[in-house]
Amino acid sequence: MDKWAVVTGASGGIGLDIARELAARGYALVLSARSGDKLQAIAAELQQAHGTRTMVAVADLAAPGGADTLAQQIAQAGIQPKVLVNNVGIGVYGPFADTDPARTQAMVDVNVGALTRVTALLLPALLQQPPAHILNVASTAAFQAGPGMAVYFATKAYVLALGEALDVELRGRGVRVTTLCPGATRTDFASRAEGERSALFHSRMATSAEVARFGVRAMERGQRVAVHGLGNRLLVLGSRLSPRRLATAIAAWKMRPV
Repeated sequence: MDKWAVVTGASGGIGLDIARELAARGYALVLSARSGDKLQAIAAELQQAHGTRTMVAVADLAAPGGADTLAQQIAQAGIQPKVLVNNVGIGVYGPFADTDPARTQAMVDVNVGALTRVTALLLPALLQQPPAHILNVASTAAFQAGPGMAVYFATKAYVLALGEALDVELRGRGVRVTTLCPGATRTDFASRAEGERSALFHSRMATSAEVARFGVRAMERGQRVAVHGLGNRLLVLGSRLSPRRLATAIAAWKMRPV
């Protein structure tokens, strides 16, 4: 019997490389994103490389009902996943007062609303497939307030808090929840968020393949929170030990325009 993993935001970046990692480990994959053409190309790549069985599930998780559309496609295909990867997410760079309210709301709807809804809808199936795993992709942004990307940082703090709580609630029922917290990563996230002018994205960045490999290994170990990179782990420790005013000031300095 196939063991199925659902990956949202699978058309590029960290999501695509997580799909590749899972395919190499023998998972069948539900690949979800807005672009069906990209997903079909990825499905063909994984079939050729690993003989991976795939299902393409086109769904816009930013749209009302997008999470339900994804869940319905999975249910109609008769798939009961053992792994859910909540990777899809968006960011917007710039001061809150200067950001289009529609873009801000879309960020909350995807990063918080869609992640929560997808998890709630697929959790009953995961509970029927122990041992099962949820891998939520958050960010080192989750550990402090972030002037310059205030709402994005806040949404990732939600993802971290939710993941930690759910891991406690569900571990006795056969589902482990891992929250992956990468730092700046070489994907198209910065350009889509209009963040290339931020100092953060002018520092050394990990590759999405490195982050994906680290995250999948952490998930397999049942690790609750996985911060990628020694430097990022030290920064997270520093932010937790520092006064919040200082941690916020440091975050603002890292997010400054350059």
